[in-house]
Amino acid sequence: MALKFQNNSIPPWTWKFNNYKTLVTTRSLSLCFRHPTAHATISHGQDYSTKHTTLLVDSFHEHKRLKSLLHNLNNNQNPLQLLQQDRDWSKDHFWAVIKFLKLSARSSQILQVFHMWRDVEKGRINEFNYEKIIGLLGEEGLMEDAVTAFMEMKSFGLCLSSEVYNSIIHGYARNGKFDDALFYLNQMREMNLSPGSDTYDGLIEAYGKCRMYDEMAMCLKKMELDGCSPDCCTYNLLIQEFAQGGLLTRMERVYQSMRTKRMTLHSSTLISMLEAYANFGIVEKMEKILRRARNSKITVKEDLVRKLAGVYIANYMFSRLHDLAVDLTCRTGRTDFVWCLHLLSHACLLSRRGMDTVVREMEDAKVCWNITVANIILLAYLKMKDFTRLRILLCKLQESRVEPDIVTFGILFDAEEIGFDGKKCLEMWRKTGQLYKRVEMNTDPLAISAFGKGSFLRSCEEGYSSLEPDAREKKRWTYFDFINLVTSKAQ
Repeated sequence: MALKFQNNSIPPWTWKFNNYKTLVTTRSLSLCFRHPTAHATISHGQDYSTKHTTLLVDSFHEHKRLKSLLHNLNNNQNPLQLLQQDRDWSKDHFWAVIKFLKLSARSSQILQVFHMWRDVEKGRINEFNYEKIIGLLGEEGLMEDAVTAFMEMKSFGLCLSSEVYNSIIHGYARNGKFDDALFYLNQMREMNLSPGSDTYDGLIEAYGKCRMYDEMAMCLKKMELDGCSPDCCTYNLLIQEFAQGGLLTRMERVYQSMRTKRMTLHSSTLISMLEAYANFGIVEKMEKILRRARNSKITVKEDLVRKLAGVYIANYMFSRLHDLAVDLTCRTGRTDFVWCLHLLSHACLLSRRGMDTVVREMEDAKVCWNITVANIILLAYLKMKDFTRLRILLCKLQESRVEPDIVTFGILFDAEEIGFDGKKCLEMWRKTGQLYKRVEMNTDPLAISAFGKGSFLRSCEEGYSSLEPDAREKKRWTYFDFINLVTSKAQ
């Protein structure tokens, strides 16, 4: 049914709304007439709204201009030509351009762009701008440009701060030009600017990167003779550099000094010490630092966890792999690597019950198997000579959609050497085309470290390395090729 409206077919709710607007407007006007200040208040509100709108519009246009400028730079246009076309840039636009040049590996243009922008307005010749430019040039290793800007500061009569000298000293030191760095260090003293701990820290770090450890020690002594006491950062830096250099005695000496002085050990320093002990396989000290890292809730990255796991495996401390897995789970969740550690901790102990528990947990978590999981279990069964479970699992690989790799083939042939009948499994791989696929090693290296390379894998490596380089490179190596290589060598 059609709706009919009165008042020239205007809906009643619209009529009411229009009347309400009229009423509000009338009341507002009457208030203005009743109260002289009301009109002024409204005018002030309008002025504020106008100014706010103007600021928004200006901000929009500034953003648009900056976006266009960076787009042109991204198209490899010359920043000097762009500045010439624009006549000038605001401070924010200029530093955005400088940052872009740095990130796009065009730092060699920074000083030229700065000179052109600086000359537009003489007020830009100040300590702040030069200090920032010299710092950027020093970080990029453009020491000729940095020194040019440094000399300009002198010619303009600007104040040369410790920060400026530090940028020059550290820049030269990072480039391995220590004579130049020391020259400016001496010049700094002549200018009655006392080098701070940050000045010497930059030198110490550079000496460490160049493995100049004696010079590091001399720098520390010079620092103390100049009346600049090494602070917490200096000690942490020394420990990190000695740790990375494998100088454990020196590292421990500085560590003891820090403990005596009750200084804070940085998390990065703890990690450096942990890695140093892991590299040398010093279990007791490694575990001591690891406990401290755990208590401090410091994140240990996977590559370092792998080193720790390798040390535990080498020392037959397999239960510790479980502890590492628990630590990782708290931070990363149950990743493939975590499952690998859990499984290895039981497999290395040849615990069927432990492995079955991990497998059930994986099933509950709906985690798909990979070849590392399969090979760890297979290696344990091989070591236990449990041929029944070995055969079942080998046949189950296809059902689990897990492709065998060279380690799996090695397990099969190593098992045959001690009485296992693997013909059925080999025939299955032939039918499914696995034998003729390109050889791959997808098993986690920790599994190989834990169980070692079997006879088949060692024979593959020996046979392959005995071939001429041309023969190795030309051939597309399949599993069938390696089997033939090993059997032909055996005959």
